[in-house]
Amino acid sequence: MTAVRKLLVLYTGGTIGMQMSAAGLAPASGFEARLRAEQAAHPERPFPHWTFRELSPPLDSANMRQDNWLAMRDAIVAAVQTDGCDAVLLLHGTDTLAYSAAALSFLLLGLPVPVLLTGSMLPAGAEGSDAWDNLFGAVARLERGVAAGVYLYFAGALLHGARASKLRSDAFDAFAELPRERQGARAEGIPASLDYRVRRQPVELAVLPLFPGIRAAQVEALLASGARALLVECYGSGTGPSDDAELLAMLRDAHARGVVLAAVSQCCQGHVAFDVYAAGSLLRDAGLVSAGGMTREAALGKLFALLGAGLSQAETEQWFALDLCGERVD
Repeated sequence: MTAVRKLLVLYTGGTIGMQMSAAGLAPASGFEARLRAEQAAHPERPFPHWTFRELSPPLDSANMRQDNWLAMRDAIVAAVQTDGCDAVLLLHGTDTLAYSAAALSFLLLGLPVPVLLTGSMLPAGAEGSDAWDNLFGAVARLERGVAAGVYLYFAGALLHGARASKLRSDAFDAFAELPRERQGARAEGIPASLDYRVRRQPVELAVLPLFPGIRAAQVEALLASGARALLVECYGSGTGPSDDAELLAMLRDAHARGVVLAAVSQCCQGHVAFDVYAAGSLLRDAGLVSAGGMTREAALGKLFALLGAGLSQAETEQWFALDLCGERVD
C-alpha cells in the first residue's frame, strides 16, 4: 500500500453534485470546476495529481441500471490500463451506492488498485453538508494507503464494497457493515473468466421477497419475465412456504430450465443455513443455493457478474458458493 500518484475522480451524479431545479434537487454537470475551486480554497487538504471523468448524463442513483455499472467498470479499467491511474474515487448517489459497490467488487476482481466509492446525504455547498468531508476524507484515506479492492467510504468509515448496506436515509452515518455470519470456503484463485479484464453483458435478474400469503401464480409471473437468476429473500435462516407444493414444483421446474436460484436471509444480521429447518431443506432440494451471510446487494451483484461473464448455471452456482473477495467470510 503506497501513496497515490495519479487518481481518477469518476463522477456519476448523485446528491453530492445535485443542484436545485423547479422539481427539486436534480443531478447536474460541472462538478469538476466545483471540486477544483474547493481544492484551491483548502490547499491544506492532501490531494494527489488527479484527472476527472464524468459519465453522461449524471444520474440520480435511483435510476441506476446494469449498463451504468458496466460503464463504470469500463472507465475504471481504462484509467488503470491506459492512463496509468493507481487509484479511483467514484462519486455516486446514496440510494444505490451499496449496490454499485457490490457489483463493482465482482466486476473488478483482480484489479491491482483501490477503488473507493463515496457520495453525500446533502449536496456540496449546502449548509451543513457532508459532501466535502466525505470526498476529501476518502482522498486522505487513499493517501494513507489502501489495499487493492473495492470499498465504500462514508462518514469517516472505510467499508468493504461487498458487505456494506444503507441503513438510514436521514443521517450522515447512513452506511455500515452489519455483523452477519459469513460462511463458505474461499476460492483458491480467481478464474480467468471472472478477471476484471473480461467484459460483461447485461443479465435479466429478479428478486423475490417471501411474505406470508405469497402465491405460486405471483412467482410464476416473475419467472415468466425471462430472468436467468432469481434471488429469493427467505425468512430467518433460509425458510419459506413448505406446504405449498405448487410453489416448490415451480421452483424445481425453473431450476431444471437453467434458472439460477439463490437464497439470502431477510434478517439484516441473518444467514442462510438450509438444514436447520425442514422448510429450508425443501427449498434447497428445489434447487436453491445458499448465499450464506451475503447481503442482498452482494448476492445480486455477484449473480450479475457471474452470469454476465457467460458462465453456465452449474458454473454460476459453483462460484456463487465460494468466497471471491471477502463477501462470504471475514
